Amino acid sequence: MHRTIVVTLTAGAAVSLSGLLVARGTAGPPPAAPTFAKDVAPILYKHCTGCHRPGEIGPFSLLTYESARPHAADIRDEVRDGTMPPWNADPHVGTFANDRRLTPAEKDVIERWADAGAPRGDDTDLPPAPSYTTGWSIGAPDAVVSMPEAFDVPAQGTIAYQYFEIPTNFTEDRWIQAMEVRPGARRVVHHVLVYCREPAGGTPRPRVLVPRIDLAPPQAIAAPNPNATGTSAPRHALGTLIATTAPGTNAMVFPAGAALLIRAGAVLTFQVHYTASGEAASDRSSIGFVFAKSPPADEIRSGNFVNGRFVIPAGAASYQVDSEVGFSDDVHVWGLFPHTHLRGTRWEYHLVYPDGRSEAILSVPRYDFNWQTYYMFATPLAVPKGSKIQASAWYDNSAANRSNPDPTVDVRWGDQTWEEMQYTAITYTVDSPHSGAPAQSASGGGQ
Repeated sequence: MHRTIVVTLTAGAAVSLSGLLVARGTAGPPPAAPTFAKDVAPILYKHCTGCHRPGEIGPFSLLTYESARPHAADIRDEVRDGTMPPWNADPHVGTFANDRRLTPAEKDVIERWADAGAPRGDDTDLPPAPSYTTGWSIGAPDAVVSMPEAFDVPAQGTIAYQYFEIPTNFTEDRWIQAMEVRPGARRVVHHVLVYCREPAGGTPRPRVLVPRIDLAPPQAIAAPNPNATGTSAPRHALGTLIATTAPGTNAMVFPAGAALLIRAGAVLTFQVHYTASGEAASDRSSIGFVFAKSPPADEIRSGNFVNGRFVIPAGAASYQVDSEVGFSDDVHVWGLFPHTHLRGTRWEYHLVYPDGRSEAILSVPRYDFNWQTYYMFATPLAVPKGSKIQASAWYDNSAANRSNPDPTVDVRWGDQTWEEMQYTAITYTVDSPHSGAPAQSASGGGQ
């Protein structure tokens, strides 16, 4: 016995089914491949040409189709695996003003463009190329302070950290809106740290950062390597770290209403880490300043906290070193700069409130010595008096770490890259004691 099954469709359902069958049978053409002019150039101009342009750290320029096209496959691969643009922070912890990551849609455009053979497109679709002041990303500086003389970097060997004292020659206090460190010979300069020492007799600023325990290294400056060229001993105290340049760092630009104070008569000290490149070079590095147009509402301050009394055992694959800093006043934390050397693998930072609550504020699960970053919060973190920031760094001193200079030795604090550091720079402002506004949690400040 056969049963007949009758299906009754409403008019609307019938139309929908008919439309579905037609759609399946008449699929439209695939979307056109992205072109450089219309789709790719806007992404490169926004995210990449700050470094990938003539005279900068990028190995090739991305300002034109002619310079970008030969590297299309490499660009795609670097974007696909997250290597470029360099950004090593966990996207689920913290929100940062200088986040360099591409969106999924931007990554898709780059990948489809390269896979399609990197078509040029119509040049009339090109957006205006970004305008850069030659040599400076902050625009033309109001003042430039340079090393007094060039330093000759040998072609071979290890060069001890060099220290160069340079007077600012400022005859009045200056509020700094932006600052940028420029290596004179980028291929041999790994990093430059700029310290500022104020003249004696000035009004000292109240101490706000309070190391919880004495974790300073045994010496402010490590003993020089007897096999290194030059000397690593500064003649005076360094002062406060105010600016850096290293692969991955940005120029420091503060928003309107916030600026860094450099007092009249201040002296800068450049700590420069040179690396021999196989060819002799001459370097004369500089720092440029853009002055604020008026005194700011908030004074940007710089400081640091470290743990310098660690010993990382030979062969240890995941060794943890902790440090922490407390706050004796209500502050806002603007940014954190984690720093280790070749054995450092990751960092974690937690803000602990006076009532014991703890919040993750920065996680760097893929720390890379070759791409160091000052992580600037999109909204400064409100930190009430009595809070503390706890920092943990992990190190791989095993043979599995291909960057490890020597897995057979215990490792201690030291300037050179075969030694180690557990160092955090911190940028912050102190709240007005007369504001009366209660500090809010980090989760309410852009997290």
